[in-house]
Amino acid sequence: MTATARSAPDRLLAVLAAFDHGHPALSLTDISRRAGLSLTTAHRLVGALTEWGALERDTDGLYHVGLRLWELAALAPRGLALRQIALPYLEDLYEATHENVQLAVRDGSEVVYIEWLSGRSAVGVHIRVGARWPLHATGVGLALLAHETPAFQQEYCAGPLACFTPYTITDPAGLRRSLAEVRRTGVAVSSRQVTDDALSVAAAVRGATGQVAAAVSVVVPQADAQVPALVPAVRLAARGISRALGWQPERTDRAV
Repeated sequence: MTATARSAPDRLLAVLAAFDHGHPALSLTDISRRAGLSLTTAHRLVGALTEWGALERDTDGLYHVGLRLWELAALAPRGLALRQIALPYLEDLYEATHENVQLAVRDGSEVVYIEWLSGRSAVGVHIRVGARWPLHATGVGLALLAHETPAFQQEYCAGPLACFTPYTITDPAGLRRSLAEVRRTGVAVSSRQVTDDALSVAAAVRGATGQVAAAVSVVVPQADAQVPALVPAVRLAARGISRALGWQPERTDRAV
């Protein structure tokens, strides 16, 4: 689709999509190029978004995402609202382990991290709030994918499985076995899939209807990982968040 054929909403969204974690500050020329718009069109749209508060312009003339979008994001039930409910349980999990603690939700074929607690001595991870990773390559992703519909799992396993280390699951049959193990045990263990020095233990979080709404995990150095000791703590955190979201396992079981 050419720039002239794109609708006004498409062009506005293209301007906002020009920003990402690698490009948090952009000049007007950068926005024009990354959005695929003429400089004149970009100038008009950026001006409107800045006036509304979706973008902000600093003293160097660079544009940043504005606080108005943060205000709207706070209304998302799977964003800040979920984070606020989960935070006390994430803090408890951190106090029990003093390792990286993460909360994530699924968006399409990716996980999006909406909270991350880390200590100074915790293993380094390539994770930050708002980061995205493929479902199969992380503990939280496996916990989420394992509880998706068979049709979704089949489609995901049939697609290309990105590889980040020699240990990343890239074989569809191997991924299906891993998902079956997650369903059997109630936890996902992801070892050295994104970096070759980290291991994560994750569990699914359920909402009021019993559907999986998110996943919580703890990430530790792979060489020192004591998985049996981590599993109860992660399960407890996941169950606590689920109950805070309104999940009642007994009622759900009777309904099923």
